[in-house]
Amino acid sequence: MKILITGATGFVGRAIAEKLKSKHHVAGLARSTSSAKKLEERGIVPVIGNLLDVQTAQFFGYDVVIHCAAFVEEWGTEKDFFETNVTGTERVILAAKAGGVKRFIFIGTEAAFFDGQDLLNIDESIQYPKHLPYHYSRSKAEAERKVLAATTSEFKTLSLRPRFVWGPGDQSVLPALIAMIKRNRFAWIDHGKYQISSTYIDNLVHAVEQALPYGEGGEAFFIADEGTVQLREFLTAALQTQGIKAPSKSIPKPLARGIARAVELIWNTLNIKSNPPLTRFSTDMMSAYCTVNTEKAKKILKYSPPVSREQGLERLAQSKI
Repeated sequence: MKILITGATGFVGRAIAEKLKSKHHVAGLARSTSSAKKLEERGIVPVIGNLLDVQTAQFFGYDVVIHCAAFVEEWGTEKDFFETNVTGTERVILAAKAGGVKRFIFIGTEAAFFDGQDLLNIDESIQYPKHLPYHYSRSKAEAERKVLAATTSEFKTLSLRPRFVWGPGDQSVLPALIAMIKRNRFAWIDHGKYQISSTYIDNLVHAVEQALPYGEGGEAFFIADEGTVQLREFLTAALQTQGIKAPSKSIPKPLARGIARAVELIWNTLNIKSNPPLTRFSTDMMSAYCTVNTEKAKKILKYSPPVSREQGLERLAQSKI
């Protein structure tokens, strides 16, 4: 197959490209010559272009588009999130469809359903909440709607919804956590008691591989590691792989969420450009149960996570951040 990946220099897109290039012709959308060079060095064909100005001709000859690119920063304006995550996705869909692409795989997220409340063993029957208080959640929900609505008999669209992607190559979650600990700015919320699902990067890549031949258009699938784990237990183990000891201090959920909201209010009121030390989204995610059901992916995509959480932690220990 000929496959074009957006976000191929990011954590998820890079891992997918590395795995697929041995069996397929893989190209990556590159926003700059420096990004293009990085792709070339890894044996990925660069296609120069930006999500907001993609051209139909760039998609000619490709069988599949895997859309990983997204704005996933801790802090940003509504425009920042919607321009990339919604408008960018919409333009890639239109160009891919017009270019003759047959299959479109979108990397979604369970965050599209997170409104601050617990998500317990959710499956694909869950409905989008009427109100989502976070720019990221709203933008990813709207992008996924557009992806699934675009499906036709000739252009089949799928959304994979991994929960908490982790593993070697992560340059956001674990590094950010380590930085907070080193600055003495980290505390558990309610002692990190919350049960969560997680998705080791190789398990997500496996799901993408399975979505190439399996799955009808207009369908979404939750993806995760086998079983669930307590947030504190998991993050403590992940930190240990990097030689970092997790702190023991904890603050109550109402206090943590209240502080995050106050901090965001100050940042917005004073129009401060730097990232705030706390955001509502990250604080609320750290203080909620979040588990997903992957039975649909197992049944339809033949998804079977090849790496256990324990094996993933062993691999993470061998790959220092």
